[in-house]
Amino acid sequence: MILWHGFGVVASTRHIGNCLLLSVSLIAIHANTNLESSTDGPYMWKAGQWGRCVGEDCGPGGVQSRTVRCIHSEGWTAHPSSCPPAQMPEQQRRCFRPCDWQQELFEWEASEWGPCALAPRGPSSAGAGPGTRQAECVTAQHGVQQREVRCVRASNRSAVTERVCEFFSRRPAEEQACLVPCPRPCVVSQFSSWSGCSRTCGAGLQHRTRAVLAGPVYGGAGCPNLTQTRPCENLRSCPTGEGEHHYSLRVGPWSECRLPHHKDLFLSGRTLLDFSADTAARNSVKRHVHTVYHHRHHQHPHHLRNSKALDIEIGYQTRQVRCTRSDGKNAMLSLCTQDSVPVTFQSCVMPRDCETSHWSPWSPCSKSCRATDLSPGYRIRSRSLKQIPVGGGKECPAFEEKEACNIIGDLLPSCPRYLWKSTDWGDCQVQPLLNPQDRRLSNLSALCGGGIQTRETYCIQVPGDAKEVSRPVSRRLCLGNSPAAVQPCSIPCPQECLVSLWSPWGPCIHDNCLDPQGKRGFRQRRRLVVREPEGTTQGCPHLVESMPCEDPVCFRWSVSPVSGQKEEELCVPTDGQCGPGTRAQAVRCVDAHGGTVPNERCPDAPPTTMPCEVPCPGDCVVGSWAAWSPCSHSCSGKNSEGRQSRTLAILALPGQGGKPCPPAAALEEWRSCNTHPCIIFYWETSPWGPCSEDPSAGDLNTTSSLEGTPTCAAGIQTRKVACMKMNVGQVIPKRCPDSSRPDTVRPCLLPCRKDCIVTPFSEWTPCPSTCQPVNATVATQSRYRIIIQRPSDGGQECPDTLHEERECESLPVCPTYRWKTHKWHQCTLVPESVRQGLTGMGESCGRGLEIRAVTCVGNDDEPANMTECLQWAGTMPLQVRPCQVPCKDDCTFSNWSKFTDCSGCGGWRTRKRTLTGRSKKLLKCQKSELYPLVEAEPCTCLEFQAEPQGNWSSCVLPETHGWRAQREARECGQGLRYRAIACTDQDGRLVNPALCGGSGYVEEVCHIPCPLDCKLSDWSTWSACSAPCGSGVKVRSKWLREKAFNGGRPCPKLDLKNQAQVYEAVPCYSECNEFTWAPEPWSACAVNTVGDPPACGEGVQTRKVRCIQKDTGNIMDDGPCDPEEAPPSAQTCFLPCPEDCVMSEWSQWSACTARCDPDTSRKRFRRILRLSRTGRDCPGPGQTESCVLNSTCFSYRYNLSDWSTCLLSESAICGQGVRMRQLDCVRSDGKVVDLSVCEELGLRKQWKLTTTCVVDCPVNCLLSEWTPWSECSLTCGLQGQMVRSRSVIQPAHEQGRPCPSQLSQTKPCPIRPCYSWLLSEWSSCRTEGADCGEGVRERNLTCVVHGGDSTDLSTATAVDPNKCEEKLRITGVQELQVPCLVPCPGDCHLTEWAPWSSCQLTCLNGRGFEATGQQARSRSAVLQVLENQDSCPQQEFETRPCKDGKCYSYEWQTGSWRANGRSVWCQRSDGVNVTGGCFLQDRPTTVRHCHPPCTKPFSHCTQRGVCGCEAGYTEVMTAHGFLDYCTRTPGADNKKADVKINTGRLRPGTTQVQNFFHEWSLKPVGPDGRIKPWVYGVTAGVFALILFVIGLSFLMCKRATQSKSPSPPQKPLTLAYDGDMDM
Repeated sequence: MILWHGFGVVASTRHIGNCLLLSVSLIAIHANTNLESSTDGPYMWKAGQWGRCVGEDCGPGGVQSRTVRCIHSEGWTAHPSSCPPAQMPEQQRRCFRPCDWQQELFEWEASEWGPCALAPRGPSSAGAGPGTRQAECVTAQHGVQQREVRCVRASNRSAVTERVCEFFSRRPAEEQACLVPCPRPCVVSQFSSWSGCSRTCGAGLQHRTRAVLAGPVYGGAGCPNLTQTRPCENLRSCPTGEGEHHYSLRVGPWSECRLPHHKDLFLSGRTLLDFSADTAARNSVKRHVHTVYHHRHHQHPHHLRNSKALDIEIGYQTRQVRCTRSDGKNAMLSLCTQDSVPVTFQSCVMPRDCETSHWSPWSPCSKSCRATDLSPGYRIRSRSLKQIPVGGGKECPAFEEKEACNIIGDLLPSCPRYLWKSTDWGDCQVQPLLNPQDRRLSNLSALCGGGIQTRETYCIQVPGDAKEVSRPVSRRLCLGNSPAAVQPCSIPCPQECLVSLWSPWGPCIHDNCLDPQGKRGFRQRRRLVVREPEGTTQGCPHLVESMPCEDPVCFRWSVSPVSGQKEEELCVPTDGQCGPGTRAQAVRCVDAHGGTVPNERCPDAPPTTMPCEVPCPGDCVVGSWAAWSPCSHSCSGKNSEGRQSRTLAILALPGQGGKPCPPAAALEEWRSCNTHPCIIFYWETSPWGPCSEDPSAGDLNTTSSLEGTPTCAAGIQTRKVACMKMNVGQVIPKRCPDSSRPDTVRPCLLPCRKDCIVTPFSEWTPCPSTCQPVNATVATQSRYRIIIQRPSDGGQECPDTLHEERECESLPVCPTYRWKTHKWHQCTLVPESVRQGLTGMGESCGRGLEIRAVTCVGNDDEPANMTECLQWAGTMPLQVRPCQVPCKDDCTFSNWSKFTDCSGCGGWRTRKRTLTGRSKKLLKCQKSELYPLVEAEPCTCLEFQAEPQGNWSSCVLPETHGWRAQREARECGQGLRYRAIACTDQDGRLVNPALCGGSGYVEEVCHIPCPLDCKLSDWSTWSACSAPCGSGVKVRSKWLREKAFNGGRPCPKLDLKNQAQVYEAVPCYSECNEFTWAPEPWSACAVNTVGDPPACGEGVQTRKVRCIQKDTGNIMDDGPCDPEEAPPSAQTCFLPCPEDCVMSEWSQWSACTARCDPDTSRKRFRRILRLSRTGRDCPGPGQTESCVLNSTCFSYRYNLSDWSTCLLSESAICGQGVRMRQLDCVRSDGKVVDLSVCEELGLRKQWKLTTTCVVDCPVNCLLSEWTPWSECSLTCGLQGQMVRSRSVIQPAHEQGRPCPSQLSQTKPCPIRPCYSWLLSEWSSCRTEGADCGEGVRERNLTCVVHGGDSTDLSTATAVDPNKCEEKLRITGVQELQVPCLVPCPGDCHLTEWAPWSSCQLTCLNGRGFEATGQQARSRSAVLQVLENQDSCPQQEFETRPCKDGKCYSYEWQTGSWRANGRSVWCQRSDGVNVTGGCFLQDRPTTVRHCHPPCTKPFSHCTQRGVCGCEAGYTEVMTAHGFLDYCTRTPGADNKKADVKINTGRLRPGTTQVQNFFHEWSLKPVGPDGRIKPWVYGVTAGVFALILFVIGLSFLMCKRATQSKSPSPPQKPLTLAYDGDMDM
């Protein structure tokens, strides 16, 4: 049972953990037993480790297993029968299996890895320890790191047995491999040059030293001796007695400061000298020690509460003075007596350590939430100062301590998350995309197409609760890139309504055919909307026109031949084959559009048969009526009436007795047409009005909301409709047909009302949390909010206030603390008892110390903590100062007079004092260099000079305000640039710039050149259509006029002629048959006859053929029409005679196949109109001919033109456009025909003729606004700068203006003087009143003014120390004085510290092994007298970490051989010669040896390691190749002698060869080392024999090949010589 209370949970968990721990402990105890069961024999049982406890359920029912082996005592595994079975350990046991949830109670805890130590070497080096180095180390050696691992409770980190954690996870590794760099010995520099001889006469010593460059690391060898000493002998011998010892007065170090004993012991501090001859004790000094007496200077009781800060004690300190002989022994003090005895005592301040308060409680952890980076937090605690250190006491420790906290942070709440948010996009704008030239030429209000829209981005904190609001926070809190603030957009371009052509006028019908009224009707024609209007208020023009007419007919009877009846069977004679008959006809009722309707709607149905007549032989044959000609007028007026006609043609004349032909008047028929008046009416509509609420809908159209989301209501739009009379104006509505009246009302959606949406106000900016200085301005805090959505369509307006500011709550005035100083106390000297016991002056006078009380007080003079004054009042005033109690022989002076008046700028003022009393007669007091009586100081000058300093700033344009995203990258024009002014006094020292007046700047007008965009010409005229017939493309283009400069808009891509290629291509169509031939009907067939009988037979028909323009019908000359396509104007005809058979005209040819298959044919037919009187057969009724391509048959196909360029609206410069192409119908012979031909053939159109396209918008670079000027980079000096920057919101795209290179600007800061404390160089070591011994080095602390370069203060000048009061000041004596040693003659002493060496890294293969490097410096011991060498101090060196180290390598360098030796040294990679660093095993040899040794006269060991002869001698070698002797070369002294010298070239290389031939009876090598002549003969013979054998073998192989088969004749192989010598 687990209780709800916290302690219940802990108790239960602890109880379970204890049970588990007890179970595991019992198992662990049992596990340690019977691991090895020994027997008397060599075999024993060995058990392994127990495995994990396994089982189905957690608890005590688990099982563990382990392996048990039988092993021999030597370690190898034996058969189990070799071991006694009775002693075999158990292999399984029961165990307690922990539950999974118990895993959270225990965990492994591992410490940090320890240092990397060398790994133990293998068994071969058993005697070596684990840290033994390898014999050779190249780069690094294998090491081992170790750490401690233990099992702990998760609750309190207490340790438990490791078996508990092993149940859940494997034990972490306790060791890991690592690398230890090779041991690097101490590296020292080369020796310096030898010093001068220690003595000027007689024998002395010289020394030279070297410095440590790098200390030994990783077990490397220590540093060698840094000093070398050698004796030196002067040519001048010492005079008699001068070689004896010299004596010097030595002073020892000052003792610790101590208080005098209360009994004033006489021997307090007395120095006793021991003059024993023992060398070991000759420098010893015995001093009496006394107890310390605490003498306190009690302050006024008012200040007792702060007495710790005023508790200063004056003590004294002493030092030894002794006389030292040049051999280092002590001598009587009288031998070193001087005019003035050194001071052996002085007053001092008793050291007091720094005291601090207890630590404050830890501050809250800086990490209060669980972040994703897993970085720890920090907490801080502090303590305050209670007692400042005085008298060289222990310095103060750190007043602040920081430690990590909440490292894991699992129990912490999650940190707040921050997200980028953005406002709604603004309106789409095209204007920013235009260049200046386009802006001047374009109507900005009509711009459309592609544009850009902007928005503002901001950062919010993700609310943890749904009820919380998302306030904007600082942009720095949001990680990652902010959302895009600019995006492309599009403004739809207006499109006019596009309508088709008018249809033909329809028949006269009633306005309402279903309910006809009266005898008046309308004829109408219509047109269709091809493209609806967009982006414009203008609608489409009227689509229906009407004409009033009389006798309207809505439904009529349509008569047509009976379906399926042949043409010759249309008229069926009543009797026989000719004569009167009947013709059947189909009758149906149709409406005005030709659609079939019920017959009931048509009155008076026509008969189904009509009388007709078939001509008999000899009768006149008349053809059918021709089609009615076009109406002469489209309508009828007062002076015009439409008429049309049709004609009958006589096909055959009658014979005798036959039926005659009708008269001429009966061959033509006229009728009226288009009798309606020429009056056209149409309905005209106004544009649709705005969408408004429908009052008739009641509450249905009210705006509603569902779950907070508003929905838009439905409204109506209205327009006016009027009846218009063509070319007249508005008439009454009755004149227009009501059926075509347009709608006046249509539904619409009301625009959604949008209210303004703003973010909540951000949090108030923080107010200052500290106190407020006196007379400071009141601090303010502000907050802001951002408009997310702007109002539209009558929504609620945005609030006026987006930024609020208020004063912070009144802060307490910063406390004013000050140091309060009290009177100086009486000068305290060394007590009389101490002075009497020491050598020195006897009267109570001289130098001492005086003290005063310094307290910290507030405004009300109440005591305060010293820490407050140190924080608010600056440096603590001096509490102790040296003082002087005049002695009898001291010089006394009057007080200083007042300074004289200044005479002007650059003058001086003085003050004086005089000697008083006995001092007037003392000669030492009259020395003005020691005791000046006049003091001068320069006069204060108030004349200042202003001079410009540094470089000019960037050209800064005037500030502009506006939304940052709407600013363009182009910024040019007039601005200002600034140069700082340095204000100096008459001595050239920097002073406050306010003393020179003005703003501290020199301003100058500057100009930023404006960018010039690329300029192109205007559009050229359109070119001719690329296709002379059919579809093509016409082009216009622009050309380059000016290139871009100063970051203007770049030009488009240029061609090879550096011309811009900007063009537009649009589709065009060249009319193929613009002019066509128009033939009139054929005339009657004219037959020339001589006699009276009727003419018949062959004749001629004629007609007129005119060239007309297709569109207008105008008659043209014959030139424009194609003469090859001109139809014939005359043709032969045949007029049948009365007795002949009469045939009808031929029908149209039947269609060939679409592919014009040559195996197919086409046909045409005609019918018999009159039979022959003579009974002859009539001609055939049909004709057939083959389908021949491009002759009797043509195939057709579609042809696509090229795509046009992306066409935009005239008011658009980019964005979405249209690409078009056209479709042509092309005949197989290449002729372009009307598109309807292909459409009638049913050819498929599978191509799109239009497609959308996009022209990328030239987006200019958009920049943010300039940030405010930053704080000055330096608080003073000449190099301070202020910076402001801006960022790129939108990079340039396409031909947009690129971003400027200047995204940041700098501006110099006003030049203010820098004041710093300057420490001078240390003085030389000085011992007061003595020749040698313990002295002091001093340096001065000066307040200087400079220009800000703290690394170079050579030009700094001293100023009043009060200028530096607020700066860091070194006030401790130990900072201005350091002890030093002036060696006495004969002392063995340490030199000064050498400079720090360069920073060196420990590297592996050229890469740093450690993050920090090491520097070293050293001091070496110098011996002056051999007798003192036993007392020499040890040489010293020290190292320190450093940064920016370098990797150095070391290599052996060798000199040239001289005789049999050469110099070898180690050199660092920077060229410095060193000792140490190079591997000794790689050291080259310095001496070369020849074996056997070169003992012959005039011989020496050569560089090749063999013996040779000196110059002028020739080597004579033995048979073994060794030097036998050296003989003088003949003519060696005569340069003209032509003597060949044996250089012994066989000596080193042929020794083994000569040894090989040494055992032969025939020796090929002579005693002089040359090959004998017979050897050459034998070699030539052997070579000839080899050639003979090769040739014989070749001939035999060739014959064997030819005997196998005769080879075919081969063509000769021709080789072309290519200049190769191998040919």
